[in-house]
Amino acid sequence: MTKKKFGAKNVTGWKATIAIAMANYIEAGSIIAAASSLTLWQAYLNIDNMGVGLLSALSANAFGAAIGALIGGPLTDKYGRKVIFNYDLLVYMIGVLLIALSFNFPMLLIGTVITGIAVGAGVPVSWTFIAEESPEGKRAAHVGTAQLAWSIGPMITFFLAVLLAPLGLLGSRIIFLHLLIIAFITWYIRRGIGESKMWEEQKEQEKKELAQGKIQVSVLKELFKLRPNRQSLFLLIGIYLFWNLTSGAMGYFMPYIYENVGGISTLQANLLQAFLWMFTVIATYFIFMKLGDKYSRRMMFGIGAVMGVVAWIILTFMPMTWPTLIAFVILWGSAAGIGAQAFYALWTSELFPTRYRASAQGLMFFLVRTGIAIWSFVLPTIMMTLGFKIAGIVMITFLVIHAIIGIALAPKTQGKSLKEIEEERYGTEQDTDDVLISHSN
Repeated sequence: MTKKKFGAKNVTGWKATIAIAMANYIEAGSIIAAASSLTLWQAYLNIDNMGVGLLSALSANAFGAAIGALIGGPLTDKYGRKVIFNYDLLVYMIGVLLIALSFNFPMLLIGTVITGIAVGAGVPVSWTFIAEESPEGKRAAHVGTAQLAWSIGPMITFFLAVLLAPLGLLGSRIIFLHLLIIAFITWYIRRGIGESKMWEEQKEQEKKELAQGKIQVSVLKELFKLRPNRQSLFLLIGIYLFWNLTSGAMGYFMPYIYENVGGISTLQANLLQAFLWMFTVIATYFIFMKLGDKYSRRMMFGIGAVMGVVAWIILTFMPMTWPTLIAFVILWGSAAGIGAQAFYALWTSELFPTRYRASAQGLMFFLVRTGIAIWSFVLPTIMMTLGFKIAGIVMITFLVIHAIIGIALAPKTQGKSLKEIEEERYGTEQDTDDVLISHSN
């Protein structure tokens, strides 16, 4: 008698894409759940600025996710996409449950770290799998689903924070429990998703090469020695790191900034952020997903980058009044829908070979989130000692750097399959072998 598998069956197409993309919902939801309740936890546990910085630095927004990505990327390429997206959510559920039940700072910190590691392991593999399984000519639409989920998560979480505000910290605990329930449903559905066909074909090819006596070059060696890889790393780390130094810190600290700099209430701050993410959802669906496979991605990225810079100039140099805040919410929210996060998820899946697509993503995610961890750790102190305007100027500088890199180096990959892009960038399998041999000599 065969043992019945617990989980959904034969999940394919858009249903599979949505189930995988939900990693982004719970990632962003985790960050925002923590951000929207930061002042409540600070008051309840009497956490000082150092403790606030530590929670942010080790969270799903920063170093916790960095460690998870560094572990998850190579495991994804070695054992398969399915293994990681089946089991990382189990770890995630443990983390958010610990946070929801926390009654002291160590418990809150441990739950934050576990959640961060699970998020880091799950998000890169979700982008990889969606890109590999996307129909031809619809890759931006499918990868955009991850960006859509990444936007819906914060929008819903902030609206929940507003609705549950009268409950105080209990409301925050309920929000984390809602993430636990979403993670369980997603895990159940994912049980019915098959392995990536591209990964299976790659593994079959590797077995044939091994049987023929061919020795595989180390992933790290190939990643840094091949010129196309170095170009991709510079582009992707450049746009994602510098954009995230602003966006990542903002994701965790924006309600804190609204309240402490703008002087508005926690409820008003969370409502502002909910509407900001609503504009991100709209821009993601109607512009990135609908037009990303048809029109110039360089132009789309450039428009989003410029809008983001303008938004932060307004917030930094104008009085933080309601007209200013509304202008910021509309500009930044819309920019994020067609910004670095969406294009990073797309380009990072397009610009590396199947053999180490997830490993490359894991390494880059590690570097980016480590950068955010350092910045998030010092940002509260900078704002307290030097003021918000200085912090804002630094954020604007980060955004300008990311815009220059992205506009200058945006690749022309739309309309091409992943195999076509790989052959165009690396040549045939024999060409790649010849390049590696010449480098080693």
